[in-house]
Amino acid sequence: MKNTKTKLGRRVTELIGLDYPVFQGGMAWLGTAELVAAVSAAGGLGVIGAGSLPASWVGEQVAKVRAATGRPFGVNVLLVSPHAAEVIDLVCRERVPVVSTGAGNPGPHVARFKAAGIKVIPVVSSAALAVRLVRAGADAVVAEGCESGGHIGESTTMALLPQVVDALTAAGTPVPVIAAGGIADGRGAAAAFALGAEGVQMGTRFVCSTECIAHPAYKQAILGAGDRSTAVTGQSTGHPVRAIRNPFTREFERLEAAGTPKSELERIGAGRFRAAAIEGDVAHGTVIAGQISGLVQSVEPAAAIIQRTIREAEIILSRLGRETQ
Repeated sequence: MKNTKTKLGRRVTELIGLDYPVFQGGMAWLGTAELVAAVSAAGGLGVIGAGSLPASWVGEQVAKVRAATGRPFGVNVLLVSPHAAEVIDLVCRERVPVVSTGAGNPGPHVARFKAAGIKVIPVVSSAALAVRLVRAGADAVVAEGCESGGHIGESTTMALLPQVVDALTAAGTPVPVIAAGGIADGRGAAAAFALGAEGVQMGTRFVCSTECIAHPAYKQAILGAGDRSTAVTGQSTGHPVRAIRNPFTREFERLEAAGTPKSELERIGAGRFRAAAIEGDVAHGTVIAGQISGLVQSVEPAAAIIQRTIREAEIILSRLGRETQ
């Protein structure tokens, strides 16, 4: 399918069959068929967030998305999930158009995905991992900086993105790079394209979309956030998570500082994201959100978010191009 909506990210849009080089982050609990179908129908790439949910649930979401739209969509496979093997079996059997991966090395599975005709676009937090996965057959990579909500790496998007682009070029594997982390509008998208990205991925911004099933209190927590409203907890467990500060994050920080064992911290944190995102307990749940929460000021349809983001980016990049000529 030829892209006719924007000249930005042409390799990404033509690789997958999109109108816009905009991905929706594969958020557990919130990357459901409602949001995924809306993003894909609007010309971006909606992504089902498998999280730690069973393959049966993922299969239901795949069926719902296909019933709602014929446009491409993806599934994000969390490789540390106890159901990861079954989810991989499912996406291969269903020949899902795109698979992204997180929390692990998808290298051993790339050949199987490719054999099923699936585009493989893993999330990476280092240039070395990006090169290794592209050599294994990945079609593109998502370079995600630590500004993101949820599980994060160490590098910022501005530092990571150009290094991933350069490393792939130097290795002779210059596949498209999609930028993630700290992007909520056309300004962030324009910056990403200027740094070498050919697409952008947004998570927090799509939480505050009309179609996202997040509890209203969860969306309101993001809308009410400022530039210093997020905190990173879980450093001592080896799995740091960025979320909006609340009584739970402060208590978790206190327990970490007191040397609470990793097993106990993991027990305490279990189920907290669902409690916030689905049940609306934004005081004692984990309100996962990125540092750009302070830029999110409204709840809008996914299509409006995508179209405005790209339109603003085009205007900014066009203006910068004229000013440097």
